[in-house]
Amino acid sequence: MASAPEDPVLERYFKGHKAAITSVDFSPNGKQLATASWDTFLMLWNCKPQARAFRYVGHKDVVTSVQFSPLGNLLASASRDRTIRLWIPDKRGKSSEFKAHTAPVRSIDFSADGQFLATASEDKSIKVWNMYRQRFLYSLYRHTHWVRCAKFSPDGRLIVSCSEDKTIKIWDTTNKQCVNNFSDSVGFANFVGFNPTGTCIASAGSDHTVKIWDIRVNKLLQHYQVHSGGVNCVSFHPSGNYLITASSDGTLKILDLLEGRLIYTLQGHTGPVFTVSFSKGGDLFSSGGADAQVLLWRTNFDGLNCKDIIKRNLKRLHFDSSPHLVDIYPRTPHPHEGKIETVETTDTTVRTLADKGEEINSYFLNPSLLSSECSPTTSKKKTEDTSDFPSESQRSIPLAVTDALEHIMEQLSVLTQTVSILEQRLTLTEDKLKDCLENQHRLFNALQQKS
Repeated sequence: MASAPEDPVLERYFKGHKAAITSVDFSPNGKQLATASWDTFLMLWNCKPQARAFRYVGHKDVVTSVQFSPLGNLLASASRDRTIRLWIPDKRGKSSEFKAHTAPVRSIDFSADGQFLATASEDKSIKVWNMYRQRFLYSLYRHTHWVRCAKFSPDGRLIVSCSEDKTIKIWDTTNKQCVNNFSDSVGFANFVGFNPTGTCIASAGSDHTVKIWDIRVNKLLQHYQVHSGGVNCVSFHPSGNYLITASSDGTLKILDLLEGRLIYTLQGHTGPVFTVSFSKGGDLFSSGGADAQVLLWRTNFDGLNCKDIIKRNLKRLHFDSSPHLVDIYPRTPHPHEGKIETVETTDTTVRTLADKGEEINSYFLNPSLLSSECSPTTSKKKTEDTSDFPSESQRSIPLAVTDALEHIMEQLSVLTQTVSILEQRLTLTEDKLKDCLENQHRLFNALQQKS
């Protein structure tokens, strides 16, 4: 039996940074936490009480992003000093520097196999690095403004990126081409990331919104407007059922994606919250912000165990409805269309390793690349059984009625989207009115002081 969900609890906080926290990441075993800050330092904290923390010095400007490699034997960081560094996460903290960007680097992300690193920069590019050969591989250029974030899909075949040009782009890592593009006329995304199954992406919007897109059918599944400030970061729970958000309004919010609703608002920080991340097991999450504090929380609210999640995902393989995010039916403003979509096929590809004779810096070699698990395998395909779709003679509902219902659904979709646009305009009008009132109040006070 799954345990009853409880409220998340603040377990402890870490103080050591002298300026705002920009990024947090748990080690794969959940025993350590790495943090990056405006103070130009990285810090490595042990989750056990009274355990020693380490400070890593090397960057010459704000450290914008930090992440552990999948094995936990490396720590990567990005900085406004235009460099990327790889660190050995121990008490010595030796590092190796990478230079290729011509402007501040905003984010870094390891591929799930640890072989590659993606970096996003204000030079409008995403760059991909080979961790085995310790060298730059290629750049992705299509954005027309600063790129704020770039993340690999769980299978490493795709990269999602977001930019201040108000677009989110999906890239194919095999042919290095942009294969999809989502645009937003209101604001830009500060952060993007794939859900654990790689079927959807979540974006954290400067326009205070959180959006979840299904990249298989190119539709906006869910649209949340629960924050009163820009959303700076999001993190999926490993189950895929929950999303946690960090905002400049000073709060963390936890969304139940199955129910499509907000379930918790957490107020532990004083000032904007810039980063949040679940541990790999999902039992903990950490947050950091302008108050220079790193908070460690215990999740508690996930009452479903892993076996339940696996069973639920297996059941989804036999649904005849259009693809959706772990049984989520979309909440306003964008519903699904009631049409059966093309069956998705997934290929498993394994990249070849570098020549063994090539010289490699032993400090930064990822041991997983030499394991037997990385041997080439034949590609596999998974397809859904489509032979059981009902024929015209087997339909229990007349075709004319079905067509009429589809037409009604399409009209409802148009109406829903119209309402969404009107809501956005109303929100903008309210914000402008609020600004006008504040300006009038300031003028009135200034006139009173003069008189």
